[in-house]
Amino acid sequence: MAIRSTSLVCLILAGLAACDAQHRELLLVRPASPVDADIAEEVIELLGKDSNVSIRMIGEGRSDEAALEALATGEADLALVSNNLPYRTGIATVMPMYPSVLHIGYIGERQFSSENDLFRSANVFAGPEGSASRMMFETYLSRNDFDHDQFIYVDSPQAPFDVFVVFAPISPDRLDEYPDFKLVSAGSADDIGKGTGVDAAVLLNPQLRPFVIPARTYGEATPAPVLTVAVDMLLVARNGLSEPLIYDLVRELHRLRPALASLRPGLFRTDYGSYSTNNSTFLLHPGLIAYLNRNEPSVYERYSGIAEVVVTVIVALFSAGFAGVRIFRMRRKNRIDTFYTDVIAIRHSVTESSSADERLAAIRKIRELQDTAFDLLVDEKLSADESFRIFVSLSNDALRDLELAGRASGPGS
Repeated sequence: MAIRSTSLVCLILAGLAACDAQHRELLLVRPASPVDADIAEEVIELLGKDSNVSIRMIGEGRSDEAALEALATGEADLALVSNNLPYRTGIATVMPMYPSVLHIGYIGERQFSSENDLFRSANVFAGPEGSASRMMFETYLSRNDFDHDQFIYVDSPQAPFDVFVVFAPISPDRLDEYPDFKLVSAGSADDIGKGTGVDAAVLLNPQLRPFVIPARTYGEATPAPVLTVAVDMLLVARNGLSEPLIYDLVRELHRLRPALASLRPGLFRTDYGSYSTNNSTFLLHPGLIAYLNRNEPSVYERYSGIAEVVVTVIVALFSAGFAGVRIFRMRRKNRIDTFYTDVIAIRHSVTESSSADERLAAIRKIRELQDTAFDLLVDEKLSADESFRIFVSLSNDALRDLELAGRASGPGS
C-alpha cells in the first residue's frame, strides 16, 4: 500500500511539472487597423520561436471598444487598444507597445482656411465606430459646435473619402496607395508649450502627448514638420490571467524589443522599462508591476542598512557601557589597593625595638583606615566584594599582631 501511494504522489508531481513547463497560448483580438494587425503578426511570429508563452490572433478586425468587450466576455485574453479610451473595469494593462500618431489630412486638392472648412461637405474617414480616432473626432465636433449634417462619415478606408482623421503608427509605406494625400499640421513645432490647441488637447487628455512628424517622413506630403499628438497603443488583458503568466509575457516582449526595433525602428526604439502608473487609462496588471519592480530591493534589503546601523549603535553602546563599568570597578579597586598599601606600610613601620606609644599610634592609624574604608563602603565608593574582605582581614591581622607584640614586650617597654 505504501508503494502504491508513493507512486501516485510521484505521478502527480510529474504531472504538475509537465503542466508548468507546457506551452501556454493566449488569444488576441485582431485589431481593426491593418497596420496594427501587421505589427501584432510580427510580434506573434517572434514570440512563438523561443518562448513558453505564445499568442494567437482570432476573429476579424474589431474596433477598440469591441475588442474590450471581447475581453469582458472571456472570448479573448488580450487586445491591442489605444490608451485614449475611457476607463473600464475588468481590464488591466499588460504593457505599452508603441506610439500611435494622430494623422489629419486630405486627398487631392482642397481649399480651406480653418479646420471646420476642412471637414465641411467632405467624406470623412475617422476610423471605425468605437475607435480612438472616431472618439477624438466626436469630441472635436461637440466642442466646436460642428453638426454631423455638414459632412459624411466613411466607415472603411477602401471607400472613397476626402479627409481622414486616424490614429496610426508612423508607416510611410502604408500610404503609397494615396500618392496625392497631404497632412495638416496643428501648428508650428515651436508652438509646443505656448498654449496652443495641441497644449489644450494634451491638458484635457493626459494620455496624449505632443508629437512632431519630421519633414519628408511621408515624402512630398510632409514638406515641413507636422505638429500633432500621439498616444500609446496598449496591450491589455482580461481579469483572471495570473500574475506569473503576465510576468513571463512582459519579460518575453521586452526580450523581443531589439528584434522589433530592427523591423520597425520608428516604433520600438522607445524604452518602456520605467512605465508609470500615471500613464495608463486602465489599472496595471500585477504581473506588469512585478516585472517593473523586479530589480527593486526587498523589504529586508531595503531596511537592512538601517538594521545594520541600529545593531552597530547598540553594540557600541553596550561596549561603552561595559567599558564604563570596568573603569568604575577599576577605580574602586585602585582605592582599596591604597588601603592595602597603607596597612602594610603601617605594619612594617613597627619593629621589635618600637616603643609602646609607637605601637598604639600604629594601631590607631589602622583603625582610622578601617573607619575610612567603611565610610567609603557606605557611600558606595568601595564595593563589598572579595577585595574589601581581604582588606578587613589584612587590617585585623595587623591589629592583632601589633596587640600581641605589645603584650609580649611588657608594660615597661
